[in-house]
Amino acid sequence: ILNNTTVQAFEDNGSTGMEDCGIDDSFKYNLYSVVYSVVFILGLVTNCAALFVFCFRMKMRNETTMFMTNLALSDLVFVFTLPSSMLFLTCISVDRFLAIVYPFRSRSIRTRRNAALVCAAVWLTIVGGAFPSPTTCFEGFSKSTWKTYLSKITIFIEIVGFLCPLLANLVCSSLVLRTLRRPVTVGHSENKQRVLRMIVVHLSIFIVCFVPYNSILFLYALVRTQALANCGVERFARTLYPITLCMASLNCCLDPVVYYFTSESFKKSLTLDLNYTHSNGKEAKVSESQF
Repeated sequence: ILNNTTVQAFEDNGSTGMEDCGIDDSFKYNLYSVVYSVVFILGLVTNCAALFVFCFRMKMRNETTMFMTNLALSDLVFVFTLPSSMLFLTCISVDRFLAIVYPFRSRSIRTRRNAALVCAAVWLTIVGGAFPSPTTCFEGFSKSTWKTYLSKITIFIEIVGFLCPLLANLVCSSLVLRTLRRPVTVGHSENKQRVLRMIVVHLSIFIVCFVPYNSILFLYALVRTQALANCGVERFARTLYPITLCMASLNCCLDPVVYYFTSESFKKSLTLDLNYTHSNGKEAKVSESQF
């Protein structure tokens, strides 16, 4: 959203504040080049493979796999710059919460039709927020533009795009864990362990990728609006901001781990494909050696 706005960066010729404290954060350009190149290659390969398994190899499709398919698609689109992973990760978390905590009452809600409607709503939100328009460099905005315009956008992004999904993930995960601890909970211990493993992986990826970035983004906004006029804080924020941004971008490479630990059918389909490829490779070598 911040990268696609029509506000002119220097319309009032105000200072950006970078020069005031003599901060040099030019290291970020080399960092972005390396990290984004790795993310592009890994994200493209892993998410194309995940989409192939979801669309052509998995026989059983339910609400969870629909959310995961859209998550893989959103990660693939992120590779071409349209972030949306956080919302689909939250959808998966809420879906698991309903399936485990309210398995019978949620049957009428957890349908493929409703999952498709939720996915459509998420995509409309994403596309609407990042609809192409004249672009301006995120960091070139003046202090007055930050104070009057961008600070409001940042607050909106932090509340709707981060705090609400974070709260939903934490609440759903804690309620699922509490339900699984009950001795009356139906299910084999192996299934419970799989769900617990899924929750740990899911929350770990969410927290590691998104909490540092959004925390620094908030601090970065305070610095740019001069709510915190301190060179030490500004240096800290401007140094960590590109690092945490790169950490957030790694999410699209880590999401396939969620598919592997969450969906048993995805795991089996992927294993079968890998075994089939491996056996074909061996057969090819044998036939070549015969000649």
